[in-house]
This record gives sequence, C-alpha cells and structure tokens, in this order.
Amino acid sequence: MYRLKARVKRPKALLVVTLTMSMSFLILYSMLDLQYSHAQSEVLEIPLTATPLNVTIMTKTSVKERQKTTASPNQVSSSASVLEKVSISETFWKSVPKNSAYWNRKFHSMLRVLDHMENVTSHESPDRFHCMRESDESLHLNIPDFNSYPALYQDFLHSMACHDSQIVIDQPNKCGLDNGDDHVFLLFAIKSTPQHFMQRQAVRDTWGKEGVYLNGLRVRTVFLLGRSHVDDPNLDKLISFEAKEFGDLLIWDFQDSFYNLTLKENVFFKWLLQSCPRVSFVFKGDDDVFANTHAILNYLKTLNPTMASKLYTGQIISQASPLRDRKNKYYVPQSFYEGAYPPYAGGGGFLFSGSLIHSLYSISRYIPFFPIDDVYTGMCFQALGILPEKHKGFQTFDIREQDRDNACVHRDLLLVHQRDPQQTTRLWRAMHSPLLTC
Repeated sequence: MYRLKARVKRPKALLVVTLTMSMSFLILYSMLDLQYSHAQSEVLEIPLTATPLNVTIMTKTSVKERQKTTASPNQVSSSASVLEKVSISETFWKSVPKNSAYWNRKFHSMLRVLDHMENVTSHESPDRFHCMRESDESLHLNIPDFNSYPALYQDFLHSMACHDSQIVIDQPNKCGLDNGDDHVFLLFAIKSTPQHFMQRQAVRDTWGKEGVYLNGLRVRTVFLLGRSHVDDPNLDKLISFEAKEFGDLLIWDFQDSFYNLTLKENVFFKWLLQSCPRVSFVFKGDDDVFANTHAILNYLKTLNPTMASKLYTGQIISQASPLRDRKNKYYVPQSFYEGAYPPYAGGGGFLFSGSLIHSLYSISRYIPFFPIDDVYTGMCFQALGILPEKHKGFQTFDIREQDRDNACVHRDLLLVHQRDPQQTTRLWRAMHSPLLTC
C-alpha cells in the first residue's frame, strides 16, 4: 500500500509543479509583451489625441475658474453634434510628404483614423480620443531635438492636441434681434489682445461700426481675445467693463499669444456655429488693419451664388515654405514640419463664406494644429478642396509709402495693413468727408 500511495503522489506533485511553472511563464511573457508593445507604440506611433471637445488649455490664471466651469455632459454632446462627415481632399494629403517630421507623421496618422471612420455621422464624434497635454517623455521620443525648440514653441507642442477652451466672456445674442431674425450679412471678427483697447475703439468708431448698410445689410463686430500673460498688469476689471459697455468681446480661457492664434480661430468657429449660424460672410483680421466697409459690402453683393457659397479671398501667398531662422517670428523647425505650404490668404485680413463654417470646424478636428494660424487656415480650406481667390483690393503688406495717407487711394481698396488707431481715424474721417474730391 505504501508503494502504491507513493506512486500516486509523485504524478500529482509533478502535475502541480508543471502547472505552476506554466502559469508563471505566461504571466512573465504577458508582462514582457506589454512592455515591448508599449515601447513600440511610443517610439513608432505618435499618440492620436485628435478631437477634444471641452478641455481648457491651462494657464496659471485659469485653474480655479476651470474647476467652477467644467462642462456638463449635455454641453459635451451639444458640441459633438455639430461635427459632420468629412473627407480630406487628395490634393491636400498628397501635398504633405510622408517623412519623419512630427506634424507630418501626426497628420498621416489622422488619415488612417479617418479611413476607419467611414460610418461616423454628423451627430457622432470620435470620443474615444481624449484631449490631454502631451508629455515631455512623448515629445522627446518623437522629436529628437525638442530641447532646442524655443520655450513658447515647446508650450505650443504640449497643448497642440487641445482644440477647445472654456469661454470666459460670451456674446450669445450678438447676431440676434428681438424679432427673432438672426441673419447677419457680414461679421467682422477681429483678433485682438487685452492690452489693445485703443485699436478696438478705433475699429468701433470707424470701419467696424455695427449697423445696417446699403439698404438692409446687417453688419456686426466681435473681438477675439484670450487671457493676459501672468506677468502683464491685471486688466480683468477694465476688460469686464469694456465687454458690458460695448457687447462685442469674446474671451476664452487661454493665454493670448502668437502660437495660440490657431486655437483662437478654432474656438471662434465653434462660437459661430452656436451663436451666429446664419451669417452670410465673415471678415477675419487683425486689429491694426484699415478696412473699407462699403467697398467690402459692394464686392460681396456682386458675387454669384456659387462663388458666394465657397468664398475664401484676400491677398494670396503662394509657393511659400517654412522659415528655418530661429530669430524669425514665423520660424518652423525642420523636425516639426517638412514640405511647402498650401496657398493661403494673409492673416492680416480675409473674407470667407459663412456657409463653410460647419465644414471648416469639422475638418479642423482632423488636421493637427499648426503654429501659424493663416497657414493652418489655408490647410483647412485646401483639405476641403477650396482654393483661395486673389483680390487686388487686399494689401496686407501695405501700399506705397507716399499713398498711405491718401483717402482717394484707400477708396478703391478693401484692406490695408497696418495702420495705428490715429491713422485709422484720420483715414476714415477723410474718406467720408463731403469735401473729398478724387
């Protein structure tokens, strides 16, 4: 009996040892495989943080307010519902080289995402993506010379996946009337900064004055702002007073800076969809330009329906490429982007059709942010298959010096850049003087 029991115990013991070793091996293999896969995805594939909907790019002044103003689930679904099915034109995606540059890789990764989202409807959004600040580790893995980038450029890269920001001061009724009519023929959307009160006031007093022009064409004006830098004087009370007094400031909770102009454009598109969806045309420009309101309106009235529905016009910059000089305002590192720029309208001021807002906002969710806003706008239009139309009345690089105070010369132009508040006021007064003879 003892020998029989011993023979029975040995196979059982051997079986237990074998099972234990097998389980240990499987667990160890899984852990190694997971680490290997994770390492591969970090090095070879850029994380696709593509379609944020209610995430604020944090600044030092915004942390407490963000805690108070976190969007509700209803707000999220409302924002998501404005997205529509999009396809990126072959002309655009073929123009972006497939290479090791960070933006190029991110863009072509998004193309692969779109290929797998053919069934997404206009009431759905790819919410499996989340907006988050890109980590230093990820950026160093994907951009070998990241440490050589200027500090503001690094800040942009940390937040370039975040396409939204909480609005701090809103004008939700800007385009509406008491009788329920919310149609606006032309909306001036002026990029400004908190410190530029004089520029804004000059625009209000002259070419940006709201009203009804040319027998029934409603014109409205908004100024697009972010928050002041933490080192700037606190202008919050003055800005709040200005917003209440004039009802034309739109302010979002991100730091107002050159590299956040693309974000400013994107949140403005969202605002248009929610608060001014029936606008016919939008003029988007800087607060230091001089615009000829009557000339713009007369031009827009002459457009045929086809051109009016797909308008993108201004002074067109063609065959441009990134500038590699670190001292230049428009510097773009080679490891960030390679390739030529699409034709685009100079950011000093351009016009586009209100009917394109929905498409522009939707396509922007799949084109990674670019640090130069007018180049990014050109990318979005080309992705939609829309080419910019040159208009000789847009002079974003100014006119001859001897003509810069000549009211007669300005009567035939739609825009010149740049003019200070005093020059703008003098020009407007001279152009509308009954004594003017040209």
